Amino acid sequence: MTWSEMQPLLSQGTIDTLYMVLWATVVSVLGGLPLGVLLVLTDKGGLLQNTVVNKVVGVIVNIGRSLPFIILLIALIPFTTFVVGTFIGPSAMIVPLAIGAIPFFARLVETAIREVDHGLVEAVQSMGGSVSTIIRKVLLPQALPSLVSAVTTTVIVLVGYSAMAGAVGGEGLGSKAITYGYQRFDTQFMLVTVVVLIAIVTIVQLVGDGIIRLLARRGRTA
Repeated sequence: MTWSEMQPLLSQGTIDTLYMVLWATVVSVLGGLPLGVLLVLTDKGGLLQNTVVNKVVGVIVNIGRSLPFIILLIALIPFTTFVVGTFIGPSAMIVPLAIGAIPFFARLVETAIREVDHGLVEAVQSMGGSVSTIIRKVLLPQALPSLVSAVTTTVIVLVGYSAMAGAVGGEGLGSKAITYGYQRFDTQFMLVTVVVLIAIVTIVQLVGDGIIRLLARRGRTA
């Protein structure tokens, strides 16, 4: 396959991959952030200590993290069809991508929140700060660099997930690699697809690292 033939395929595959990853990341953050915070708050010694809630949420998150994505992808076909109306295409793939990433991101959020100095929490509590105030004014701001790192890691994982989604009707670079590279024995196209995926991951990592460094500099000058 010549470059002129590869270019439109790669362009469309890249657009579909970025579309899936972007919206799956948004849903993952919206779903995983409160779950991660809840795991910390309801843990032993937490602001909302509740062993039952903590165990139930923890089990759900652990189950979600333990399932291989390709199996989850297939198992969620009926649910994806119910939500989107189809299980094929980039919009449909957002559903399993997000569901697969939410528990992963939740654990990263939990780790980030636990790193916050508990003395700051106690100081706000002593001044009569509510739980919501502590979350908004202490936990999330103090954990922000770690949360940005968590989002970066999640995006990179989702790029890998999106490539696997190409095996079961998803679009994107993974689908193009399977259809035009693997099935047609076009090694060159496969290699170019891998290079594009590596470039996407590298750019995401560089942007994430840049934001973290910026936040660190602001923290030192504050």
